[in-house]
Parts: sequence; structure tokens; C-alpha cells
Amino acid sequence: MKKYIYIFLLMAIGGCGNPESAEKPHDYPLSAVDIKNVAINDDFWLPKISIIQDSTIHYAFEKCEEEGRMDNFLIAGGKKEGKTRGKMPFDDTDVYKIIEGASNTLISKPNPALEVYLDSIIEIIKVGQEPDGYLTTWFTIDRMNPPASWVKPAEKRWEQEISSHELYNSGHLFEAAATHFLATGKRNFLDIALKNADLLVDNFGPDKLHIPPGHQIVETGLIKLYRITQNKKYLDLAKFFLDIRGDSTSHSLFGDYSQDHLPVTKQKEAVGHAVRAMYMYAAMTDIAALYQDSDYRAAVDNIWSNTTQTKTYLTGGLGAKHEGEAFGGNYELPNLTAYNETCAAIGSVYWNQRLFLLTGESKYYDVIERTLYNGLIAGISVDGKKFFYPNPLESDGKYTFNQGACTRSSWFDCSCCPTNMIRFIPSLPGLVYATKEEELYVNLYISSQAKVNIGNQPVEVIQQTDYPWKGNVTISLNPSKKSAFTLKMRLPGWANNQVIPGELYAYTSRGDERIQLSVNGATVPIKITQGYIEISREWDKGDKIELIFPMVVRKVKANGSVNENAGKVAFEYGPIVYCGEAIDNPELSAVRITDNDSWTVKETALLSNKVNVLEGKISEQSLTLIPYYLWSNRGINGMQVWFPTE
Repeated sequence: MKKYIYIFLLMAIGGCGNPESAEKPHDYPLSAVDIKNVAINDDFWLPKISIIQDSTIHYAFEKCEEEGRMDNFLIAGGKKEGKTRGKMPFDDTDVYKIIEGASNTLISKPNPALEVYLDSIIEIIKVGQEPDGYLTTWFTIDRMNPPASWVKPAEKRWEQEISSHELYNSGHLFEAAATHFLATGKRNFLDIALKNADLLVDNFGPDKLHIPPGHQIVETGLIKLYRITQNKKYLDLAKFFLDIRGDSTSHSLFGDYSQDHLPVTKQKEAVGHAVRAMYMYAAMTDIAALYQDSDYRAAVDNIWSNTTQTKTYLTGGLGAKHEGEAFGGNYELPNLTAYNETCAAIGSVYWNQRLFLLTGESKYYDVIERTLYNGLIAGISVDGKKFFYPNPLESDGKYTFNQGACTRSSWFDCSCCPTNMIRFIPSLPGLVYATKEEELYVNLYISSQAKVNIGNQPVEVIQQTDYPWKGNVTISLNPSKKSAFTLKMRLPGWANNQVIPGELYAYTSRGDERIQLSVNGATVPIKITQGYIEISREWDKGDKIELIFPMVVRKVKANGSVNENAGKVAFEYGPIVYCGEAIDNPELSAVRITDNDSWTVKETALLSNKVNVLEGKISEQSLTLIPYYLWSNRGINGMQVWFPTE
């Protein structure tokens, strides 16, 4: 019944569509299985989702109330007196992102009280919206006195878009409102977003304002509104914002910091602010799919190759420089001063999933997996109330890399990363499975139960695993009736002797352990296509696939062009990158790795988390390594991912 209600809602809101729309655009060849149809029961991920649901959402809303995020909407709407509260021109987006994350949690864990609370916050947001749909509170309150010194005053809307973040605010509004509608079926937030989107359509375009967003995300937000309403004007505006970037005849260029130095279809290298870049590349991939635009497709392929082959940290992190929160040059990957903003890791997952949906190639999920288990979840503490903005690969316990701190912080003046984590983590179930015609893709190994349609045939999928600590995976298939289709299970790059696609990193020795595959207890030969272990057959209820990826401790070396890591190695076990902390290794900086070191994998409880710890013997020294994502949960501490060799 829920499925039909969902379809009805989409049809009903489709009345907002543009009657003058041209032929409907194309779309991605593959479809992700919606989070509505995936229930996570995984020992690794479910606690992380639950901590967001049970703690972080409430904590973040309290922070927003304390720092005046809600007041700004009331002041803008004349319901409260005062000046703009907060220090950032995009403070509105913190509220939007928390609503988005909370909306996703309502799918897996209905919470009437939370839903009512969201409705009350949405009513407050509505107060701050101007009659024609405009919504950026600081600008409405006092446009001549921006909250941040680097934002220029402006007489007119969007006049200083290079710094004002008006369109960035709109983008997160659209993203959140689309998610809230799809999660709850309510139009209260969506109507606010559509009113704002219509204002943008009325003001930007070929014969109107030629101003690209200073900070990208409005493009993907508009595309999400298009998908709900089928109003092609939203899609066209998203493409327009991309098409005018780098066009000096239409506007004064913002420069490479904002990826506005060249037309997007001419860009081949990841440059500038890493988060802005990730959001833009995700939107470009949407355009490549929806318009079947070969120029956009070639551009994202070129940029992706440059990113993965020269600018990605071992943890999946992106952004080498604190200055401008930006990418560095090719192979510029410092450890102590690495930036690796948490938001950039989240943006990378959004982009790489789109590239997978466009191509069906596993290499994009190799990047996603590495990012998820390492550089992304490092951004939040085990209690869900302390955060990293940057995520370096080394710490001396003194350098204040984290917005003035050398350990995790409870909040930031610029709180984009905590709220982005809230937005992202509850959406994780939507990354696990995908379908294409008669094919079912298993992209992540996460214990879960899913309901999918393959060739119009309902199939229940039950996955059981202790991944990432063990490589054993069991998948049970229950089609409603006997049916033929292809099951495609991703062969993780680490299990295929590849760290990430390309030659930026390599294992120091080849692992020759054999992957094991059986169906209903009988061993079957392994066929690999585009990085997927593929089984084509007629499936019946109760069919069981067992897959074993052997795990061993692996040493990683960096490409010789990465000067920072010359003569150093890092350690992995399965998909997890490891680090040493001084709390476990008092002589951490003196450790030198030798060729005759030996390692033991020990399952233990660390900070109430079940983990594998690596215990090494190196000459006369011992070395204890923990999963990178857990570092700095035990106070100020030295830390290393890369270790010198003798």
C-alpha cells in the first residue's frame, strides 16, 4: 500500500509541472534502491545511524536555537526584533540540513514527536520568506551589514553572489524540502522551496541575470525539484547555472577558487574549494545523464581521473590546503596540514554514486567505500557530539588544525560539517543496492533487508555480514516466484590488489588469497564483469550465496610523486585504513617499519565499539594501530597514518 501512496503523491504534485515542457529528458541507466525499501540491521552502521537519530539531531537543533538560527527567520519576517544572529551568511542551511537528515530518519524510525517538531521549524522558516519567495535571512534583515567580514554589502539581491551565498542557501533549501516531501508526503516545506525556485526561474536565464552561484549546490537542488514536479524549468535553470561558469562574456569570473575560471566542459583538473567542486561535479554528472550530453560526460570523466589519480588521500579525503579549503596541485598531499574537509568527503560520495549510476562500473564504489569507512565517518565522534571540520593524516597534538583546536570540537561558528553529517548518515541505506533491468547490484556489504523489483518481479534480499571486520558475506534471495536475473556483487578494490583506481597508491606486495564463492553450498566459478562478481541464473526462494573475501594486513605505499610520503608506508586491513595514536604508542614518532615486521589482528572493544586492532612487532618495538576513523576520541593526541621505513 505504501508504494501506491508514494506513486500517488508524485502524480499529485506533478500538477506543478510545466505544461510547455519539451520532450522528457533521459535519465541514469541504473537506479539506486530507495532507502524506503532498505532496512539496515548492521552491527557497524546501525549504531552510527542510531546515534544521529537518538542524539545528534536533538543536539544540533539545540545548538541552532542557542546560536539564533531560528531567530533569524523570525527577525526576517518581522515577528521578532533584533539584528542578524550568527557569523555566516549560510547559517540558514544548518537548519535545512538537520531537517533533511531528520526526514530520512523518519523513514527507518518513525517518530511522531520529531515529525511535529519539524513542522514547527518549517513554520518558523516560512515566516522568514519574503512574499515573492526570496529566502536568505541575513540579507532580508540587513543587507548592508553582512554577518561575515568577507561578505560584501549589496543593494540588490544576488549582486554579490560571489560571497553572499544566497543561491547556496536556496540549494540546501531545495535538497532538504525534496527529502522531507518524499519522506513524509507533506507539502509544507516543499511549497516554500518551490516558491523560492520559481523566483530563481523568473530572475535567472539567457535573457535575465547571468550570475552563477558563488558556492554550488543549487544545481542539484533544482534537479531534485525537477524530479518531483517534472517542471523542466528547474532542470533548465540548473544547466544554465553550469553553462555560464567560466563565461567571461556573461559575468566577471569568480576564478578557480569557485571553479569559475573555465567553462565547465573545458575543465580537466580538480581545482579550488573542494566542497564547491564536489557539488558542481555531481550536478555536471546529472546533466550528462539527463541530457545525454557528451561534453559534460567527458569533463566529469577527466576531472574524476585527475582527482583519483593525483589528489585523493588514502582515507578518501579531498582538499590538501587550509588556504581556501582547496585542492592543491597534482600529488600535493601533505599529512599534518591536510584539510580533507568532512563536507568534501560527503560530496565525493554523492558524486561517485552518480558516476556509478551512469556507468555501472565498480571503481566508483571503491572510492565510496574507502571514503565511507575512513575519511567520512572520522568527522564525527563515537558519542555523536564532537566533530572534525578538517581530517588530517597526522597530528602532533599541538597544531590547531580543527578550527582552532587540536582535537575534536563540540561545534563550530561555521557548522556546515556537523549538519552535513546529520544530513548524510541517515541516507546511507540508499547506497547499498541498485538495479538495472534484469540486474541486481550489491554495492556495499552491510547487513540489511531490502525489497527490490527486478524486471517487474518483487525480490526480497537479505544480506548478513560482519564487514568490515570480516570478509564473509551471505546473501539470501527470495523472489516472489522463480525468475531469472543477474546478481552482481562488487569485488572491492582492496580484495583485487588495488588500493584505489589508478596508480596513486599501491600495496607493497600482492595478496594471492583466493576469494570463495558458493551458491546453496556448492562452489561456483567466479566471473568478473566491470568489477562485479556476476551470477546469472534462475533464482528461487531461499537461494543463498556465500562470499568470502580473505583479509590480511596490507602495507600501502604512495606514488613516488607524492613527496610527503617518500619512504613511508601505511596499513590497511580490509577496507579500513589504520593509524597509530600516541596514547597507545608513547614513542610513536620514533617508529620505523622494517621488512621483517609481524602483525596480529585482535578483535577488541574500543570506546564501546567492536573493532579490529592491529598489533605489530617491529624489531624491538611494538606498535598498536586503530581504525583511523576512531582517532581523537580519547583526548588530545599525536597520530600518524604514514610511517617511515628503515
